[in-house]
Amino acid sequence: MATTEAQPRDILSGLSGASGGQPTDSHASSNPSLLLAAFAAVYVIWGSTFLAIRIGDESFPPLLVAGIRHLTFGLIAFPILLWKTKARPTWAEWRSTTVTGFLLLAVGNGGVCLAEERVPSGIAALLVATVSLWMVLIDWLRPAGTRPVPRVIVGLVLGFAGLALLVGPKELGGSGRIDPVGVAILGVGSFAWACGSIYAKHGKMPSSPLLGSAMQSLTGGALLWIVGGLTGEIGALHLATVTTRSWIAVTYLICFGSAIGFSSYLYILKHSTATRVATYAFVNPIVALLLGWMFLHEDITLRTILASAVILAAVLLVITAPHGKAAKSGTAAPSKVIEASEDPAF
Repeated sequence: MATTEAQPRDILSGLSGASGGQPTDSHASSNPSLLLAAFAAVYVIWGSTFLAIRIGDESFPPLLVAGIRHLTFGLIAFPILLWKTKARPTWAEWRSTTVTGFLLLAVGNGGVCLAEERVPSGIAALLVATVSLWMVLIDWLRPAGTRPVPRVIVGLVLGFAGLALLVGPKELGGSGRIDPVGVAILGVGSFAWACGSIYAKHGKMPSSPLLGSAMQSLTGGALLWIVGGLTGEIGALHLATVTTRSWIAVTYLICFGSAIGFSSYLYILKHSTATRVATYAFVNPIVALLLGWMFLHEDITLRTILASAVILAAVLLVITAPHGKAAKSGTAAPSKVIEASEDPAF
């Protein structure tokens, strides 16, 4: 078994693509303590990013919360990874990362930052978990797409029923419904994220997943600043009025959400099973709901509990179901798992 001291070098080589960018089957050689720590980072850090976004929104314009985060990460990570990998990104790779940066970060993560001005952070995390439902639906409806198995169809119906539960009827369980505009923004953002994820699977992407993420952060972050300028957010930004807690929140998003959380996620993708990796989609909303309740006094109502149970059950059905083609042949293929940069909280 590799020693703990050797693990950081192994992780860096795997993430940067120094070994050719090909994932290795290293379940047997992974350090159990390091793997546990990586899971804890993905569970807690990614769940906590929704709280950090909400706090950042308090004194930063929402699109600039995402813009500062991603452009800063890209400007720092991109030159380091160019040096580490010796890669020379092609125009085709820049085109693909620009498209995915727009869909994943500008629309997807930017949408989360916009919506959290209207929707509690825990509810935002719950709605983001529906990305897997959108991905199945898009893959089904595209030309020559894959028809989902019956269990997945049940999951789709349950998932969208859970969304309907959040926005109505008006006084279910003695609590008001969630702001429908905020829910709509999160729906559009999650849909864009699913489209970008599917595009990334077929587009020309860099062999190093972390370099591809840095390129997406550069293009997506730049687009967020452009849109922020066009919508007046840059003009509305007054640094003198930004609170210390908002600065801390944005710094946390850069250092922990984008760097540590994402690197940990790539590590568990290489060293654990698909089913275990997929569990973060259930833990993140729970962490976000609890943190929002503890630090922002967000209500956890009967409506929230019921909708959470319905949506998370739907996601469970979808991500644990066998692939459609495999199901027909009687062989259960690994479940579809959201890959490296496929979470709008990233």
